[in-house]
Amino acid sequence: MADDSPARHDPPGPPRRARFTAAATRRAVAELAARAGLDDAGAVLVKRTVNAVYRLPRAGAVMRITGSAAMTHRVAKVVRVAGWLADRRAPAVRLLPGVPAPVEAGGFVATVWIDATPAGAPSAGPAPHTGDLAALLRVLHTLDPPSPPLPRWDPLDDVRRRLSDAEVLAGADRRFLERMTERVAAALDHVRYALPTVVVHGDAHLGNLIRAADGRVLMCDFDATSLGPAEWDLVPVAVGRSRFGHDPQAHRDLARGYGFDVTSWEGYAVLRAVRELKLVTSVLPVLASSATVAAQFRIRIDSLRHRDHDARWSPYR
Repeated sequence: MADDSPARHDPPGPPRRARFTAAATRRAVAELAARAGLDDAGAVLVKRTVNAVYRLPRAGAVMRITGSAAMTHRVAKVVRVAGWLADRRAPAVRLLPGVPAPVEAGGFVATVWIDATPAGAPSAGPAPHTGDLAALLRVLHTLDPPSPPLPRWDPLDDVRRRLSDAEVLAGADRRFLERMTERVAAALDHVRYALPTVVVHGDAHLGNLIRAADGRVLMCDFDATSLGPAEWDLVPVAVGRSRFGHDPQAHRDLARGYGFDVTSWEGYAVLRAVRELKLVTSVLPVLASSATVAAQFRIRIDSLRHRDHDARWSPYR
């Protein structure tokens, strides 16, 4: 599904101002916290890639700021999913009560969550593992979908939106990614699924599990939650093994715990291609905001272009 044409190293179009730098997101935290009536003193950056996540210790909260204007449409759905999971007492993080959901200020949109692992709290157990993930997915996949219904699974919608909102992207890279998107979309049309359509988390990997202070393992990050094939939630761990060099036992534990090995299913190659395309394009709206992110993006896109299925990737940081 790669592009056979040689890469032309066209210069990128006119660069946009880097909009998701550490300084910009810290200013956004102050504005968003003020709008929400929260104390942002001592705010600690947890992560800043596709989204920016800050811990607000004085508020007992975690703030999650959306990194792309093209993706803010998902925030209302995230709020609805969080409420639905809370109503069903599902093992998931909870929105902070008494705070607008979402919060908007300074051109940014954020959600605010109860901090399940407050600073200074004693360790409540080992880090989550893929056996935990399997158990949580089995719970999620058996829940009756909410009403009104969630959007249908459309895994390439965010790819196209991020291409449209790229901070800076060379012409050859854009053409390659656009062509690959259409090829993957065509391949998806022919996939026949073995498992039922369920509420899928959409980005089910260990980075989206939290060991809470009370010992429970909770799901977080519902940006990609939708109604879709259950197979999709088993793909990230499998791709983590092949692209990030994760322990093969992690995939085996997930397959055993869930009861299905997605890598042995005939549609896996197509869903792997979808996952990898999303892992490459996720940072396009913030590509000018971090040199380390830009460097890792180059490694990833070049490995797709050269059909190097064994190239190792590193997490965006």
